[in-house]
Amino acid sequence: MRSEKKYKPAILPVAAIAALWLSILFPACNNQGCTDNHNALPLMGFYAVTTGEDGRPAEQAISLDSLDIGGVGAPDDSLLVSSGERTGSLYLPFRYNTPRTAFFIRYNYKVQGLDKPVFNDTITFTYDSEPYFASEECGAMYRYRVRQVVYTRHVIDSVAVSDSVVTNIERERFKVYFRVANLGQGTDNGTLEVPDDPDRFGEIDMGDHGGERKGGGR
Repeated sequence: MRSEKKYKPAILPVAAIAALWLSILFPACNNQGCTDNHNALPLMGFYAVTTGEDGRPAEQAISLDSLDIGGVGAPDDSLLVSSGERTGSLYLPFRYNTPRTAFFIRYNYKVQGLDKPVFNDTITFTYDSEPYFASEECGAMYRYRVRQVVYTRHVIDSVAVSDSVVTNIERERFKVYFRVANLGQGTDNGTLEVPDDPDRFGEIDMGDHGGERKGGGR
């Protein structure tokens, strides 16, 4: 006697169902009229801490030209920034299907002795992702609510979060502060410092706090 096989219906995640319905309800979104980003990509800027005219600590935007930056676990040929490119900011693509994305920073500054793997830095973002309908022009996408940021403090001094909710609205949400010596005027001055203790790390726990926060060190 032949037995009948019973098949269980596939159960889609709630987020996937919501995203599917958004695409069905708004099939005629005109991306050409979208003045914001088409995806929720957080922007991270590069800074150094200096002394202001009043003698108090102040931040100064900088740009660096010998960094390799990419996603941890991603192929090397998919670097977000490569050595030889001078940059002062970059967009960080989060993975929507996992609650955590990590990025590495590799320093190719041989004169300062920073080209050793022990000085590489890592920034890890933990977040909640949810389907989000931005507008009729921009369509549906995922947005992210950052819950925690953990980072090594080799050449990085600290990290700050200005807005923990990442949407497609373009604004700088993260700042990374590097250890810089001999900082002068302009964004391309200064020299990255060799850390005296490469085993430190920092952490930001956002909790339900959505405003600005700067991480401390350990």
